[in-house]
Amino acid sequence: MFNGIAPTRFGIKANYVLISTMYELESEAIDALRATLKMPIYTSGPNIPYSQIEPNPSSNQPFYLNWLNSKPPRTVLYVSFGSFLSVTSVEMAEIAYGLTQSGVNFLWVARGETSHLKEICGKNGMVVEWCDQLRILLHSSIGGFCTHCGWNSVKESMFSGVPMLTFPILLDQPLNSKLIVKDWMVGWNMGERVGVFNRDEIAKTVRDFMDPKSVVRTEMMERAKAFSRICQESVVDGGSVNEDIDAFVRDISMN
Repeated sequence: MFNGIAPTRFGIKANYVLISTMYELESEAIDALRATLKMPIYTSGPNIPYSQIEPNPSSNQPFYLNWLNSKPPRTVLYVSFGSFLSVTSVEMAEIAYGLTQSGVNFLWVARGETSHLKEICGKNGMVVEWCDQLRILLHSSIGGFCTHCGWNSVKESMFSGVPMLTFPILLDQPLNSKLIVKDWMVGWNMGERVGVFNRDEIAKTVRDFMDPKSVVRTEMMERAKAFSRICQESVVDGGSVNEDIDAFVRDISMN
């Protein structure tokens, strides 16, 4: 997450630090870095290429977007565990059975597993090899994101105002999950709630997470929407990210 820091035996060899985040999301960490490192620190924001999609059905749209267009608002759980997932095929099957038993609509990106998972998933589920993730998260039918907590996925979900059901695996993912669940309070940790891979527990967790009548979910959605506004405001004129990028460009141009 911290670009440009190159530790050496003589200290840190860098002129600037450019961090792929927003000040509003990680103000304490950024303040601590600025107080510790003797160099300018800038944020580069969510790096989002667009903030909305065309909602109307179209023959030119991918089939999965047309499928989403047929679903009511905030009723679909988007599922993606990234390009590397260290679980067995048996565990993947339990997740698939759990999602199916939940009765919740879901769109699952599962590279290399689609044929097997399609046999398990019922009429409420769609399994694809690939999709445009940001376009999915910005779609009005998406009400949650079951994610491995890769940082790019976290930023896109926060930008889109979508609560997360976290499934951290390795590296920075457990820390990202902690931010989502404990600090920002816009998600649940599925691993903590399920414990072991059990389809019945997975089904219950997904059902509760997506329950439109739940007060807890309503509050979580409101917090996610508020963060979405903050993220989108950070990249417009006068926003924190926009000002940081301008300052960074001025600095490197002068030097």
